[in-house]
Amino acid sequence: MITISILGAGKVAHHLILNILEQDNLKLQQVYSRHKNKVTDLVTDNQIITDLNLLEPADIFIIAVSDDAIAEVSKSVVLNNAFIVHTSGTQPIDEIQNTNRKGVLYMLQTFSYDKEVNFNKVPFCLEASNTEDFKLLDTIAICFTEKVFKISSEQRKVIHLSAVFVNNFTNHLCSLAEEICKENSVPFDILKPLIVETADKLQVLSPKDAQTGPAIRGDVKTIERHLEMLKDSNKKEIYQIITNSIINK
Repeated sequence: MITISILGAGKVAHHLILNILEQDNLKLQQVYSRHKNKVTDLVTDNQIITDLNLLEPADIFIIAVSDDAIAEVSKSVVLNNAFIVHTSGTQPIDEIQNTNRKGVLYMLQTFSYDKEVNFNKVPFCLEASNTEDFKLLDTIAICFTEKVFKISSEQRKVIHLSAVFVNNFTNHLCSLAEEICKENSVPFDILKPLIVETADKLQVLSPKDAQTGPAIRGDVKTIERHLEMLKDSNKKEIYQIITNSIINK
């Protein structure tokens, strides 16, 4: 039985806790949260701590906090020879302080409290400072998914940057589209099959080959009409930048 303590109570921690509790060979030891009520619906009261000095020994400590807080939290783990990993896509492995046993368990997925995530489909990007600890990380990861990758800190930064484009930016564009629909009394739901098909196409086509729309067709009149329709300067600028990028590519 591998014992795991989670340090953090945000979205990533929330989903990690839920999935650890489903595993027969993993044991959730403790959960650290500055605000106890954030995890009371997930674990028993005696598993929750609000003071890192109350940490008990465990096989691994997974830090799931904001990037800027990783160093501070890791410094506060005073247990000897603790194996500490973080879950950040951008921070290097050496962001972890106060131990020589350090690693990264980065899950390449978007997490929200109200949307269940099937970990079996999530790529896990692993890194560790020594071979034995990497084996332990790998053993934990394959409890959740078959998509396990050995990824360096430099590679992980590239993956995270790319993920911002395909997820965060794409979602923001959908948010802008929803605003346009609402402003014109059009149901946003009408676009959802198109959103799904856009993602599904990328399973069989490269993004370059899947590109459609007025920009790639060189349909100047349609582009001009769209720009006239956009009264918000921010939306107009985004439309122009992306249109020009498609044309130039």
